Amino acid sequence: MTAVSGGDSAGTALQAPESRYGRSADERADRKLKIVGAALGVLLLGVVGWFGYDSIAGSKVSGEIIKFDVVSDKAVEVHLEVRKDADANGYCTIRSQAENGAEVGRADFRFDQDKGRVDKTVTLRTTKRATSAELVGCHKD
Repeated sequence: MTAVSGGDSAGTALQAPESRYGRSADERADRKLKIVGAALGVLLLGVVGWFGYDSIAGSKVSGEIIKFDVVSDKAVEVHLEVRKDADANGYCTIRSQAENGAEVGRADFRFDQDKGRVDKTVTLRTTKRATSAELVGCHKD
């Protein structure tokens, strides 16, 4: 070791030359963490971008129940409006419940017309008298 000359040596610590022993373990770990963090950040941006693009540009089928009528103990008529791309095909799922909340009917209704908006009245068959009709969801084929 070499002694430090000049000045007050009591308050000065001796340090090894940095180039002689390479990087410290902390510096290597920091560099690895930065690389992993950057890679995960790029991956997250890619996933968010994909979902954003798909939600904007993806072809969707959506529907809405305009009204429903319980026509008997075994059927419910549902007036359904479906919005979609004119060339898209899809289906909507409707379910019906009894007064006690039990599901008494469920069916898929297809919409293959070459129109962007389809108004249709469909009949949902039930196992008991229904008190409601609910649109579960619409999906593209």
